[in-house]
Amino acid sequence: MGTHDFPDPKVPKAVPYGIYDLGADAGWGSVGSDDDTAAFAVQTLRSWWQMVGRPSYPRSSRLLICADSGGSNGYRVRLWKLELGRLAIETGLAITVSHFPPGISKFNKIEHRLFSHISMNWRGRPLTSHGVVVELIGATTTTTGPTVHAERDTATYPKGVKVSDEEMASVPLKAHDFHGEWNYTLGDRRPPRPRVTLL
Repeated sequence: MGTHDFPDPKVPKAVPYGIYDLGADAGWGSVGSDDDTAAFAVQTLRSWWQMVGRPSYPRSSRLLICADSGGSNGYRVRLWKLELGRLAIETGLAITVSHFPPGISKFNKIEHRLFSHISMNWRGRPLTSHGVVVELIGATTTTTGPTVHAERDTATYPKGVKVSDEEMASVPLKAHDFHGEWNYTLGDRRPPRPRVTLL
C-alpha cells in the first residue's frame, strides 16, 4: 500500500500496508506507527500468513506476490529480499515475487479492488488516531468488493538498514529467465508454480 506523508508534529504517524488475496477477494491491512520499510512490509506478510494464509491454504507450498516496482517492496530493495528469504525459510514456502514494471503499478488489482474501497470508506473522516485508521480499514466491506481485516503494528522498523553483500549472498533467491530483476523465487530452486496469489 503506498503512502503519502504530510507530517504534522502534533499528529501521530500512521503507516498502512496492505495485502489483497485475489482468490478470496479479501484484504489484510497493518497500520504501523514507525516507517514504511521492507521489514514492516514483510512482517505484514508474515502476520497475514500466520493468521489467515496458513489456515486458509493449509496444503500450499508456494506463494505468489505481485508487487510494485518501488517503495518498501521495490525490486531494488535488498532488505525486502533478505526479509522475504527469511520468511521463506521460516515458513517452508517457496515465495515468488513478480514486480510490476516501473510506471504501470496502477494496473495492480490491489489498487482497484482494495485501496479504492478503503479510500471511499474513510473519505471525509478525520484520521485522528491509529485506532480510527485501523477501524476504518477494517470496516471496508461492500456487496461487490472485498472484506478487509486490519490490525495495528506497534513494532519499530528503522530506516536506513544496510544489507551487506555477504547477507545478500545468503538469500535463497533464484532470478527467473524473463526479467529476473522483476521476477524471482525465494526459498526454492524449482521452476515457480505458485498456488496462492496476493496483490
